[in-house]
Amino acid sequence: MRKVLIFSILYGLAGLGIFASCSNVQALGETGPTAPFTWKSANVYFLLTDRFFNGDPGNDVNFDRTRETALLRGFEGGDIKGVIQKIEEGYFDRLGITALWMTPWFEQIHGGTDEGTGVTYGFHGYWIGDWTSIDPNFGTEADLKKLVETAHAHGIRVVMDVIINHCGPVTEIDPVWPDEWVRTSPQCTYQDYESTVSCTLVKNLPDIRTESDQAVDLPPQLLEKWEQEGRLEKETSELEAFFERTGYPRAPRYYLIKWLTDFIRKYGIDGYRLDTAKHIEEGIWSELGKEAQAAFTEWKKAHPDKVLDDNNFFMVAEVYGYGISSGRIYNFGDREVDFYDHSINSMINFEFKESAKMSYEKLFSSYSALLHKELKEVGVLNYLSSHDDGGPFDRDRNRAMEAGTKLLLCPGASQVYYGDESSRKLVIPGTHGDATLRSNMNWEEIESNKVRNGVAVGEVLEHYQKLGRFRRDHPAVGAGVHQMISKDPYFFSRIYEKDGKSDRIVAGLDLKPGKLTIDVFGVFEEGSRLVDYYSGSLLLVKKGKVELDSEYDIVLLGTE
Repeated sequence: MRKVLIFSILYGLAGLGIFASCSNVQALGETGPTAPFTWKSANVYFLLTDRFFNGDPGNDVNFDRTRETALLRGFEGGDIKGVIQKIEEGYFDRLGITALWMTPWFEQIHGGTDEGTGVTYGFHGYWIGDWTSIDPNFGTEADLKKLVETAHAHGIRVVMDVIINHCGPVTEIDPVWPDEWVRTSPQCTYQDYESTVSCTLVKNLPDIRTESDQAVDLPPQLLEKWEQEGRLEKETSELEAFFERTGYPRAPRYYLIKWLTDFIRKYGIDGYRLDTAKHIEEGIWSELGKEAQAAFTEWKKAHPDKVLDDNNFFMVAEVYGYGISSGRIYNFGDREVDFYDHSINSMINFEFKESAKMSYEKLFSSYSALLHKELKEVGVLNYLSSHDDGGPFDRDRNRAMEAGTKLLLCPGASQVYYGDESSRKLVIPGTHGDATLRSNMNWEEIESNKVRNGVAVGEVLEHYQKLGRFRRDHPAVGAGVHQMISKDPYFFSRIYEKDGKSDRIVAGLDLKPGKLTIDVFGVFEEGSRLVDYYSGSLLLVKKGKVELDSEYDIVLLGTE
């Protein structure tokens, strides 16, 4: 009822020339969807915590991490408080974000590495020193608790980035873990299953012995650290209780599973992004998934007033090289693995950046067919740029509008990498390797409405906002069955039907601005009141059609 009232007010004001854009809905306070949420159509925002926004300059330096680093390879100040601030300001609401994936917040190794290209610290979160604590550069447990609560209050789920494959590199102040915990050789050659799993990803990245069922003692450096911090008894007693309850041997992977699922039980984390998923034995994801779901069920039972929906715990895997055209199978060369068979609900789709080179209709129809046949019970997470993909779809940000349209209107779930929505530069002169993809969020360019390659940052941002809210409010966008209505002008429909819930949309692309008559027969019932999410217009279905006069070349139609 509230949404109908808001749009009715807007419709009247638009007639007076006061409002013309759907973005005004946010200005009047709408902060979340009324449609059923499904992970298959999620709009996920992925950010590097250290590079997004500095909410607390007081935590910028810890553990004497003061050596001069290579460009963009040290801590820049971003933290959990900064993310909370942007949630509270409605930044993610305006983008239609339904899930937030942040780089790992675990305490990192204290030292830095230097492989000949300059000093690097663990600003990215993937060099873990202690799975049981939060790195003070990112924040505190109180910050994390507030982050999850604030996100949930805005209808946004939190996806935790988890690492089981490896710990952080060895440095002059970070000694290697015991041999029974990690291997330091051989380095992976990726020729087959064995040389992908039982090896170190790169030089000086100790590989956890995840295959082992041998009971091991805690690493002495952890025992010493916990004793200094006054929590040795607490941590060891919790481990005693975990192993007694589960009956698992005290093997390395089970310690990690306990530590990882603690965050669900404490804070109500909604899902995991599984880092380097193909580099450990796939059955371990089943073990983690079982314990994660148990923890999620326990948290929901203890916090019934904070439960967002009846979805199970969600796990999306990074299986490097996996593409949607492979269906359920990843081929190691000598072995095929169905990762979906191991508690994994979705896979990051590394193929999408190539798929995006296709026409709209070929892209949308081919993805819809795959997702409603062999991938019917699971999903994929599409992306165009990320923190470690040196070959993104639009590296130089020359096709920012097209990129947003293809990403956010394609069947499947979408992953917006921080700055995609504002044309943040992906090429930074003077950087080495993936550092160039990890620059600071370009808030100043948003504020000044910087023009890049002939398009203003504000125009790109508004484009992502309109498309994102359309996706958020209509699960049919990502989870519905695609059907082309007409080729020229190009219109298509998506229809979503599941468990008694229904949603329908019609969209048009590459249109001529001006007056349009749009055929919606068979999609929307006669007399239905529709909203064009791009222009903000309210429309009424008459004789199977709607009439629209828009200045834009995009139409996004959904029910109020």
